[in-house]
Amino acid sequence: MGARYEERNSHLDGAVLWTWSGLREPARPVLPDGCMDLLWVGGRLLVAGPDTHAFTPGAALSGDCVSIRFAPGTAPALLGVPAHELRDRRVALDALWSGPEVRRLTERTAAAGDPAAVLEDIALRRAADAEPPDPLTVAVAAQLRQGRSVAATAYAVGLGARQLHRRSLAAFGYGPKTLARVLRLQRALDLVRAGTPYAEAAYAAGCTDQAHLAREMRALAGTTLGGYLAATGQDGLAANSETPQPSGSRTTA
Repeated sequence: MGARYEERNSHLDGAVLWTWSGLREPARPVLPDGCMDLLWVGGRLLVAGPDTHAFTPGAALSGDCVSIRFAPGTAPALLGVPAHELRDRRVALDALWSGPEVRRLTERTAAAGDPAAVLEDIALRRAADAEPPDPLTVAVAAQLRQGRSVAATAYAVGLGARQLHRRSLAAFGYGPKTLARVLRLQRALDLVRAGTPYAEAAYAAGCTDQAHLAREMRALAGTTLGGYLAATGQDGLAANSETPQPSGSRTTA
């Protein structure tokens, strides 16, 4: 049996529980998605910060992995640390929380038949005690996820450009323009996975044309869309590829 990825919705609003059964196979590249994760891998609890480019796990993070992935902007309140401090980083949980607490949680997770359920319970308990996520940045993420421009989003939530940037750094790990690009890339990839031709997916996701999508793929993923699909075992979708047109496409990595 080969490697397997599975996910299911969490009882924590907007969160997703996922598992990767690597069976010694190299882990797949992780695309920027505006999210942060609490991970159980190699007998350790780690936090994955928001990525600005594709992340390929090394040997220490390969193999079986269990995680709860938090919706954009929601993790900092649970973890007690601004998102920008964890940008493009994987950090041991005991660097953020007290050592005794993390040792207790590590022992509990290691003994569990369903580690994902333990991670979810940890998150739910933290959410019950923590301040709720900033409602303005939650609204920002929702607006940008729908494809609204940064300017329109700032106007809709009533924030000036500097305020929006500052609050976005704390909530998402980067400014609203980067978050908009990341979410647009994810929209395009979802469309391609659903069978939409590259050029159509690029336009529908908000790219000016397929060449735009190709540039974004290179910038955020470091590869082509076809290369990413092949690396993640979705080679059949690469047949969806079209010669780049003067207008239209965007992809993810």
